[in-house]
Amino acid sequence: MKILVLNGPNLNLLGARDKKYYGSLTLRKIEEKLCLEYPKIKFTFFQSNLEGELINQIQNIRKKFNGLIINPGGYAHTSVALRDALAECKVPKVEVHLSHLVNRENFRQNLITASGCDGYISGFKELGYLAAVLLIEKLFESRKEN
Repeated sequence: MKILVLNGPNLNLLGARDKKYYGSLTLRKIEEKLCLEYPKIKFTFFQSNLEGELINQIQNIRKKFNGLIINPGGYAHTSVALRDALAECKVPKVEVHLSHLVNRENFRQNLITASGCDGYISGFKELGYLAAVLLIEKLFESRKEN
């Protein structure tokens, strides 16, 4: 199985951002945890602060990957374009947020991109990425059966 893990703006700053919300791990450490926890899965990691680069990655996913984990960062609350790209992407996909969004500012309550995914995980810091892999595996298997 091949999974693309996309991370949006400011996630390159993990480890230095507010640990209460985002945990203490760097993005690289989260990537290492994924690879250690799921050694049979081939992960490709991509982070960008640019919306168009994230959209290009989603549009090019066909026939390359079996699933998508996306943490769109702040674009989750603002990007119709990213949401539309996700909606057209036919692989199993899970949106992940490190912080527990319902305990955050009001503007973070509106998740535009999540409706383009099969579901989302919020509030478990780096564990959300690990859970997303399990969900993608289950979604992939159930779609093969149908």
